[in-house]
Amino acid sequence: MDIQYTPDHYYRSNDLVRISCPSCEGCGECCHGMDDTIVLDPYDFHQFLYGAGLSFADLMNSGKISLHSENGLTLPHIVMQEETGACGFLADDGRCSVHMLRPGICRLFPLARDYSDETVRYFILPDACPKPGRTKVRISRWIGIPDFSRYEDFKLKWHQFLKDLTDSIPADESPETAAKRNYLLLEYFFLKPCDGDDFYLIMDRRMKRIRKALGF
Repeated sequence: MDIQYTPDHYYRSNDLVRISCPSCEGCGECCHGMDDTIVLDPYDFHQFLYGAGLSFADLMNSGKISLHSENGLTLPHIVMQEETGACGFLADDGRCSVHMLRPGICRLFPLARDYSDETVRYFILPDACPKPGRTKVRISRWIGIPDFSRYEDFKLKWHQFLKDLTDSIPADESPETAAKRNYLLLEYFFLKPCDGDDFYLIMDRRMKRIRKALGF
């Protein structure tokens, strides 16, 4: 998700930041009105598949995710429900129904990532949550993903992979070439399960394979 905002301060994953909200009552405000900005990455789908047994097809058929094309790339995103403007995974009590498996963008909130210096930095979104009384927490703990350094390295590689892929698209690209690229993108990173224990190693190999196949 591209954030059009210049923060006053950036943080690293080991920094303590005042973002935790112990008094959260599940108002669900942060899970409304996000349109198609909650774009999912391969790790998000890996979590859904191996944590809840939900495949790409299951999620598509549920109406809770859809495909969105931007800058020539087609990627899955969470669907906001038309009637309420809420995330499809938001339960009636205002809580996330897949909290343990929630996507990386949701885990970040009220933070966002920045990759402009070719590393991963974090910043606090302005006016992100109206609830007062926040306490300090380490960013890596807040995001709460095991083996965090490898996850962060994957996020950097995935960001660069998508950037390089976008930059490689010629202005006069044919619809057939665009369709091939997006088919490979979805097949290798979202449709095809990781049949092994090392998700990060498998993703690294697939990114290299797609770079070779598409010549960038």
